[in-house]
Amino acid sequence: MSSHPHSTSAPFANASIKNNAAGDKPTVNELAQSLNKIVSEGRNPDTLDIDTLGTEGILTRLNNEDAKVANAVALQIPLIAKAVDAATISIKNGGRLIYIGAGTSGRLGILDAVECRPTFSVPDEMVVGVIAGGEKAVQHAVEGAEDNFGAGRTDLESLSLTQTDTVIGISASGRTPYVSGALEYARSLGCFTGAIACSPNAAIFENADAAICPVVGPEALTGSTRMKSGTAQKLVLNMISTSTMIKLGKTYQNLMVDVNATNEKLKARALRIVMQATDCSEDAALAALSACNNKAKVAILMVLTGQTAKQAAAQLSANDGYLRKAVEESK
Repeated sequence: MSSHPHSTSAPFANASIKNNAAGDKPTVNELAQSLNKIVSEGRNPDTLDIDTLGTEGILTRLNNEDAKVANAVALQIPLIAKAVDAATISIKNGGRLIYIGAGTSGRLGILDAVECRPTFSVPDEMVVGVIAGGEKAVQHAVEGAEDNFGAGRTDLESLSLTQTDTVIGISASGRTPYVSGALEYARSLGCFTGAIACSPNAAIFENADAAICPVVGPEALTGSTRMKSGTAQKLVLNMISTSTMIKLGKTYQNLMVDVNATNEKLKARALRIVMQATDCSEDAALAALSACNNKAKVAILMVLTGQTAKQAAAQLSANDGYLRKAVEESK
């Protein structure tokens, strides 16, 4: 059994997803009708005259629309929290956080995943981004990739997905067959599944334990979901990965202390972090870092407690790498 709780799904719109799974592609008319039901595909009454404006006028309208995004995301915090808690459990149990999407949504997932390694010093395979159409689709559109329901499952199978993983599907419209197929497969294995879409009753929510739906309204340019919808998705992904890493002990206060300085730039960052965390002098920070092979966490604990590098490393290990716990234990 999976360690993740599952919610009961209600009926969701867009039967064309299932038709596609069976090999019956929806007609153009069916697709047009489904677009009419998607909030992000509606026409925005506040930008009907945007093509008549000067440069600053256009930018002001775009900025006015962007201002709506953060509030829409804020309403989803309880559901985002479910995804964070699930991802934390997964990683603690040796699993992964996996994002999967198509087009802009897939690229945003990859962007968030690849930033975790340099930011938090975690292995590349801990947070993974998957995009319909594979690596080529990162820079070029791959015709039909998002419509392939079965490919979502296939791509997760290629990662040797297990129930210890958390899978987050991303689709602005919420009707991407590739994402629906991936989430259906992930849930069948007992994975915790989350879905991020910007239209209520999205098809991808059918197999989601956390249906995250920041409703940002119609785009400034009708149907251009790389805009507000994309921004909302990026904010949610930032929140999921950052909060998960905080809960895994990758920070101390608001400092990214899990830095193993392997080049001059990172050594300078580690030095600054140690000084900020301890209010010590540059010389004291350098001495501590030199004694512990430039591991900022260990150096901070050394400065705060007066321990040797070996003692500090042992105390950190005894506290599962949580620096705050180690500091409080030593008081």
